[in-house]
Amino acid sequence: MRALPTLKIDKTMTDKELNKKFPPCFGELETVFPKGKNGLRNTPETCLACRHKTECLRSAIEGAGGLKVREEFIEREYQSGRINFLERWSKKKALQRKLKEKKKTE
Repeated sequence: MRALPTLKIDKTMTDKELNKKFPPCFGELETVFPKGKNGLRNTPETCLACRHKTECLRSAIEGAGGLKVREEFIEREYQSGRINFLERWSKKKALQRKLKEKKKTE
């Protein structure tokens, strides 16, 4: 029988641990996905260089602010004629219900 090699435990942080340290702006919707001058939301250049950008944007969109962003999308669809009044009303009503559920769980 062969003996298993012993593992050396290093007290320095591993890459995974370093990646879990998030910047203070992590998940803040107005910081990582602000509205531009044209009324559309864009990710700033500083966020594009960050290694946490995908997780950060997901975190920001999953919160109550993300439901507001979806509501903005619905308004733009309605204004452009892609959806009619009834579809707009239905989608906004569903978002309002989700927002109420999120507020109850928080």
